[in-house]
Amino acid sequence: MKSIAAWFAAYATCHRHPGNLAIHQMAVPGICLSVIALLQALPAPVWAGWGALVAIPILLFYLRLSFGLCVRMALFTAAGLWLWQGMDAVSPLWPWVLTLFALLWLAQFIGHRGEGRRPAFFTDQQFLLIGPLWVLAGLYRRLRIPN
Repeated sequence: MKSIAAWFAAYATCHRHPGNLAIHQMAVPGICLSVIALLQALPAPVWAGWGALVAIPILLFYLRLSFGLCVRMALFTAAGLWLWQGMDAVSPLWPWVLTLFALLWLAQFIGHRGEGRRPAFFTDQQFLLIGPLWVLAGLYRRLRIPN
């Protein structure tokens, strides 16, 4: 299995243009939260919901790469689940979340057009899991918080 440094280096090759980086910093967390919300909106035979159940193997993948980033991503995921449950209790949000999901992906592709490179996940779908971790690690690096 690749190290986190190898994953991040490979991912970074498709994310160098300042405009694309700015788009990713906003869009990737929004896409993550919208996926969690859309999965939670599906009827589930268990108390946890599909968003939480799908997050478990993803977090285990992150754990194999970096304990610290896994813990931070688990907190981000838990906050997203909590936010979704609270807001969805007032009014069904899935139509809005689905629209947000589509718009954020559109923004991602616009960013990659400016970058002049295809998204990394076109070569390896695991980059769909690496992207959120890469954005989170970048945030902590800018805040000078060790991973």
